[in-house]
Amino acid sequence: MGTKARIATVCQGKNWFPTLDENRAHVMSLLDLALRQEPDLVCLPETFSSVSVTCQHIGEVAENLPGPTSEAAAKRAREAGCYVICPVVTRRDGACWNSAVLIDRSGAIIGTYDKIHPVTTSNDYTSFEYGTTPAEAAKVFDLDFGRIGIQICFDIQFPESWADLARQGARLVFWPSAYNGGFPLQTYAWLHHFYVISAVQTEKARIIDPLGAILKETDYQMNVIWQDINLDYAVCHYDFNYSVPDLLLERYPDRVIMRTNWDANHFIIESLDDQLSIEQLKKDVGFSTVGEYVQLHREAFMRIRAGQLPIPQRAAHGDRPMYSKINRR
Repeated sequence: MGTKARIATVCQGKNWFPTLDENRAHVMSLLDLALRQEPDLVCLPETFSSVSVTCQHIGEVAENLPGPTSEAAAKRAREAGCYVICPVVTRRDGACWNSAVLIDRSGAIIGTYDKIHPVTTSNDYTSFEYGTTPAEAAKVFDLDFGRIGIQICFDIQFPESWADLARQGARLVFWPSAYNGGFPLQTYAWLHHFYVISAVQTEKARIIDPLGAILKETDYQMNVIWQDINLDYAVCHYDFNYSVPDLLLERYPDRVIMRTNWDANHFIIESLDDQLSIEQLKKDVGFSTVGEYVQLHREAFMRIRAGQLPIPQRAAHGDRPMYSKINRR
């Protein structure tokens, strides 16, 4: 399929009901609406079926896998040929988990991410989300359009798990949650140069690009949004690259799209042509990603701190000026 995908997400809009069945039916209606947009993946909000159901212990609302909630989502995934991230409280291995169940295009469960950091629900920190077990590790999943990761709600407070997803090569991170999340999601997107997609029980689900820009967001009236995304992209620093946008526009008219975050001195490059990869563009025009640019600095700093002279390094930009465009005169 390549690296392009249409990604949809929803907000529950605080439309909460007293029973699991009512909550499930409402969010399935939103999933149905999202699927009419012919997406490749839809993400649903955190524990949407049990959000407003009173319980003394999470086991009272937990489901086996497969269970009624995952089965309802799987049926729709199979009929639409679409991935679905279906968050639900699960019961497995004698414990309860706050889970995001990953369902593939055939309706099969292909993976589960369990929340690493459930929030305390007792003032002495002895119970977490009414008996939810904290998981151990961040996971990535390889789909037919690229590698994704998942975090859930209170995971937002723990930068290390987001960094772990970046180290594992995630290009797109989903964040089902009970609340909107706000600016930290943009920070993680910018810091790690991956897309962040939120799906919330409240009103503002968002699609955030690797520059930290909000591309789209839901509200109480518009509960479904979608965006076409290409996971073959490069985030670049403007140093030595001031002329790169012009060069790409000249050489590849109507085949490349770019967006900029001038305040952060970054820009993103995405190919519109399935036959034109970022690696091809890098070789032709001569540019490096932010990560590659920073790593060249790290290697030089390490030698200097060790009392050694830095070794000249081969840079993609060659002898281009650092802070200005190439003079074409």
